[in-house]
Amino acid sequence: MAINYATKYASKIAKAFTLGSLTEAAVNKDFDWVGVNAISVFGLTTQALADYNKSATSNRYGTPSELQNVVQTMTLAKDRSFSTSIDKYTLMSTNGAVKAGEFLKMEIDEQVTPEIDTYRLRKMYTAAIANGYYAYETTTASNAYKKLLAGQEKLGDAKVPVSGRIAFCSYAFYSFIKQDTSFMLASEVAMKDRINGMVGMVDGVKLVPVPSSYLAPQVDFILTHPSATVAAEKLDEYFIRDNVQGFSGVVIEGRVIYDAFVINQKVNAIYVSGKALLS
Repeated sequence: MAINYATKYASKIAKAFTLGSLTEAAVNKDFDWVGVNAISVFGLTTQALADYNKSATSNRYGTPSELQNVVQTMTLAKDRSFSTSIDKYTLMSTNGAVKAGEFLKMEIDEQVTPEIDTYRLRKMYTAAIANGYYAYETTTASNAYKKLLAGQEKLGDAKVPVSGRIAFCSYAFYSFIKQDTSFMLASEVAMKDRINGMVGMVDGVKLVPVPSSYLAPQVDFILTHPSATVAAEKLDEYFIRDNVQGFSGVVIEGRVIYDAFVINQKVNAIYVSGKALLS
């Protein structure tokens, strides 16, 4: 018989991903993945304006051109799981299912959430590099702010909304920008604007330091807007199973199906800055 002891910890488990994730504020979940594992997104191509021709006998607005669209198909690819057993003797010695529940939350916090965060940031990085939205230069305390402004300029020229921009940076870059005398890092962040991991605002950008392992090698920061990246969460289920055949004790298991996609029409909303271009 399988008993889901995790029910006792349901509220904590449900909140674990949102509270622990550093990238939640930089993605959107605008699409419904229920019942499907792939979604096709249709993008429209707008038409440039032309002069209105008052003297023409027809088509004064211009010759109509057929509406063009592009299709991007997003297919879920990540189906991940874990399984851990705790012997009954260990449970008897450590207060039983309480310890199992604590382990389950730790597994989510230390393994599931970091993997998804890293995956999302790598998807953003890959899209920006392929799009040519990157710059590599040795970083110092005298040019860190300048590098961030260069990213801001790139997104500004692409008409990316100013509000909502987020920069995920390495702690090394964060240290440099704190030492840069050309600006002053905001020391206070209004509670209503606070997001997980956020330490301040720089030029209106929410700055979120992340472990260097979350970023591709040599990357200082990824500047992005949440409209660009879709986060898909098809399934997340966690169990603490009792009386499993072949086990004396409990078996803790979990499965997550997820993915992340950068919308082709929004790829200009992601910019990468680093120390050196990798071959």
